Order: sequence, then structure tokens, then C-alpha cells
Amino acid sequence: MSVYVWIESYAGRANPSSWEALAAATKLAEDLGSDVTALVFGENARAIAGDAGQFGAANAYICNDEAVNEYRLEAYAQLMTDLVKQQQPVFVLAAGSSRGRELLASSAVDTESGLIADATDLRLEKGKILATRPAYAGKVSMEMTSNSSTTFVTVRARAFQAPPKDANATVSLEEIQTALTMKDITVAAESFADAVADVNLTDAAIIVSGGRGMANNPKQVPSDQGAVDPNVWKAKDGFENTLRPLATVLGAALGASRAAVDAGYIPYEHQVGQTGKVVNPDLYIACGISGAIQHQAGMRGSKVIVAINKDAEAPIFKLARYGIVGDLYEVVPALTAALQRRLGS
Repeated sequence: MSVYVWIESYAGRANPSSWEALAAATKLAEDLGSDVTALVFGENARAIAGDAGQFGAANAYICNDEAVNEYRLEAYAQLMTDLVKQQQPVFVLAAGSSRGRELLASSAVDTESGLIADATDLRLEKGKILATRPAYAGKVSMEMTSNSSTTFVTVRARAFQAPPKDANATVSLEEIQTALTMKDITVAAESFADAVADVNLTDAAIIVSGGRGMANNPKQVPSDQGAVDPNVWKAKDGFENTLRPLATVLGAALGASRAAVDAGYIPYEHQVGQTGKVVNPDLYIACGISGAIQHQAGMRGSKVIVAINKDAEAPIFKLARYGIVGDLYEVVPALTAALQRRLGS
């Protein structure tokens, strides 16, 4: 009746979203009268497993073989599949990151098990799992269940609150080995590069986003800019000198709509939406964003949405708890100044 949770890590550090997955696993384990076992593969596995114990895991399987030192699907899936076949856990959970989705889907196929993706709530009913997940770009919620002996589940980021850390808690460790050697793995990881970002969008509690309306900056294009597109210059200036100060005051991440990204106003890694990042912050401030359905799909789960737009009929206002009809280049600086006074920053 055990519940497993894969602790994703990179460069010897755990992905914070894994602690949210551990919270979801703990909830299921309590309903089962069981406990949680962490699966930690790769660099610094023992120390990460210790952290998992402080966040609620009772047991941990660790592997730091050379073959799993860096994430590669072949080695990780083989190791997870072998564990599941041998131990038959009831549930295997992971954060719904790109790696979490890939790894659990692969192992679910290998073990002929059910997979539920992007869960925002989990509970047991008559011994069966019931998982809630969004559908149709977040417009509706659906409930899913599984009849397989082991069910794999990925959980959406920020859908579950990470458990409090108990510095005195310990974890029972068991070291395991992978059946694969370096020669067995057909994919080589040559290098990894850290994405340069002030705050990770997926983990951010507050996000300030800009859209196509960022091009309505009243500033004049400097004469030394040559033949640069004036709309692009104005929008880039707006992101850096209007939205970023607000994000800095709030300790927020800077986001954008697809329209802003496609127009070259800001790099792709800032995109929120169906083809960008799906986020669930406590506060989402949408500036100059009309609220197309593709954008809504990425931010609909935000706890509080504030919309700033000159168009009173913009679809974003139907989602927003608070709406301001006005020029973002007048509203945002005033809001930033007020917050600086209130927060003392």
C-alpha cells in the first residue's frame, strides 16, 4: 500500500515543485494508512533524500550510479520501472514538469499502468483514486480514476502547498543500483545551461505580465535607434521600465502573452499560455493583455487576477477579480509608487 514520489533534481538540488508533489503523496498515504517513499536518482541523492525526509517522506530509495548522474529518460525510466515491478506501490507521483510528465508516462507504459496527468486535487473514494484536472483550456474540471494496481500521477505546480519542513525528521534510506551501464544508454548529455531568469514562472507566487498593449508606450523612439520598429522598441522599453519595476517591488516574475512574445517584445521563456508556461500564482497582474483563450489556458488557475486594460470589453475582465480600465502606462507607475510606499521598498 506504499506511495512513491519522484524527487526531481538538477545539479544536486531538488526542484521545489517536488515538495508539492510530496505533499500530495502524503495526503494519499494518510488516507491509505501508509507512508511515503521518495525516489531520488542522481547527483547528491543522499542529501536530497534527507531533505525529503524533512518534508514528510518516511523512506527513500536512492541511486547515484554514473548512469543516472544526469537525467536521461532511458536510465531513469528503467530504474523506476524495475522498482515498480518489484515493489508494486499503489501510487507513483511526481511534479508535472516536462521531466516528470516524460518519466512517469514512460514508466506507466512499461508497467501497463494507468496515468493521470496535471492533477490539481487528489482523494480516495471507496479505495479508488479520484483526481481533478482542468480541461478545455481550464474552462471545466474533470475527475479521473484508474483501475490499475499502480497508478502514476503528475501534479500541477502550485496546486498543492509544500509541507512545512521539520529539521529534526529523518528518513530510512535504501541504496539501489540501475541495471544499465553507460554503454547501454544511447543518449549522451553533453552539457546543461541554466536559463537566465529573475524568478521562475512556474514557481512564482506573483506574476506581472504584459501583452500586445505594451506597444502603446507614449515614449518617443530615440534618434539613435535607426530603422528599428518603433512598436518593438516601445514595448521592450515598457517591459523593462514600466512592468519590471512593479515586478521588483512585489518580488514577482515577469510574464507575457504569446502576442508579445511573437512580436519580439520579450523572449519566449516569459510566455504564459497554452503554448507557453501554465502557471498558478497567488496573484497575476495582466497589463495590456486582451485575454485570448490561449492565454487564459495558462493563467486561469491564478488565485487572484488583476487586469489593467484600456478596453473595458476585453475578455480578461471576465476572469479578473479586480479590473482597472485605463492606460497601463499611467496605472502601473502609480501602482508601483503606491506599493513602494506601502511596502517600504
